[in-house]
Amino acid sequence: MIKNIWGKSLRHKVWTYFIMFASTIILVLWLLQIVFFNNYYEIMKTNEIKKIGNSLVNQYGEEGFEDVLYTTSRNEGIIIQILNESGSLIYPLNSILDVLRQPRLNDAIFYEFLMNLNEAEENYVIYRKEDTRLSSPTLVYGAILENNRGSNYYLYINSMLEPVDSTVNVLKNQLIIVTLISLGLSLALSYYLATKLTKPIERITETAESLAQGDYKVEFQKGDYIEIDNLVDTLNYTTKELSKTEELRRDLIANVSHDLKTPLTLIKSYAEMIRDISGNNESKRNYHVTTIIDEADKLSHLVNDMLNLSKVQTGLDKMDFKGFDITKTTENALKRFKYFVDNEGFRFYIKSKGNTIVLGEETKIEQVIYNLISNAINYSTTIKEIRINIIDEGEMVKLEVIDKGIGIDEAELDSIWDRYYKVGKSHKRARVGSGIGLSIVKSILLAHKAQFGVESKLGQGSRFYFKLNKAGSLVL
Repeated sequence: MIKNIWGKSLRHKVWTYFIMFASTIILVLWLLQIVFFNNYYEIMKTNEIKKIGNSLVNQYGEEGFEDVLYTTSRNEGIIIQILNESGSLIYPLNSILDVLRQPRLNDAIFYEFLMNLNEAEENYVIYRKEDTRLSSPTLVYGAILENNRGSNYYLYINSMLEPVDSTVNVLKNQLIIVTLISLGLSLALSYYLATKLTKPIERITETAESLAQGDYKVEFQKGDYIEIDNLVDTLNYTTKELSKTEELRRDLIANVSHDLKTPLTLIKSYAEMIRDISGNNESKRNYHVTTIIDEADKLSHLVNDMLNLSKVQTGLDKMDFKGFDITKTTENALKRFKYFVDNEGFRFYIKSKGNTIVLGEETKIEQVIYNLISNAINYSTTIKEIRINIIDEGEMVKLEVIDKGIGIDEAELDSIWDRYYKVGKSHKRARVGSGIGLSIVKSILLAHKAQFGVESKLGQGSRFYFKLNKAGSLVL
């Protein structure tokens, strides 16, 4: 098991890959310097002789050509000869005796030279020749030197392939030392780099384990790399969001428990009163039964709102976007608040200006308006005045719901849209709605790709708003 974990660890893999890379480099050096050195040397020598020979062919006939032959032969350490068609030496002739005797190339060698030159596809030939009289093979280059004054001549270049065994042995000894040093350094350096790379990851893992156990106060520490720092920033943000979610979960339990407990307590109390006191008194019985029905309705509203929120946020409701007059929709939503006008002294004012035909799902937008008005009622104080402004802004229509209630602290403005969030953390039983209306508002408006927000000051009230595209201005 331990061996398995070690084999899959990042540290082990980095260490292994680094060693494999170093070993590959060393192996390539051995192959190039030892195994393929002779072949590489012969190829380079062949290319060098070919380049010299072709250059001399191009310079044939120019003034000072013999000087070029002499200089090239001395500088490059090669034998350069000019032969006639019978194999006799034309250059170099070092003495009068050479001129009179005209030394010739060995017949077998000259015949082999001519055969190779005739079979060559190019105007020159270069080949390797084994000579038993010498300790090493030679390279022979041959080309035809066209002569306008008579028969052609031949350029004959002969160069020994110097033995490189001693050089190879020296290189081999050096490579053994280099290999040992390189492998040692690779082992140490790769282990250091692997440890350096994995240490911040291990630290993040340990912190994540604490987070998984419910410690939301942990803070992930940054490392020495940009990628690690980006990961740490993301995890720290995630930790904060998880902390907020945990806090919201506790609030949910407290708030929903309160919203469930109060009507259930009233239902039970009034049911017992009917049983024990008002069973035979029709007037009291009807009052108690009405109270039970009202509280049951509140429970039903709470459950329905929670289901609606879930449906909207999970996309179970299919939106049907059409054009509708948001002013008329607002007037229809206000009819549901007639009780607050007749019994609690609330006043609602609608101000509509311009073209207010918008594109969207009318029933969902009506729910948004209803929830915003409901929220304004729940947080109103002595000034029971709620204004609704519907404004034509060109390609968009803006709707505002303004109250003069308790207001919202600036630090809480970004959180009020969260599911089950309660302003000020003090639970207040809503006079209308379930207390999760703003979460539904947010989900519906996001589905409409609408702009929305809130402006508020403590003790001065709040202004909630959203903007929808006009019908025909944008196709969602």
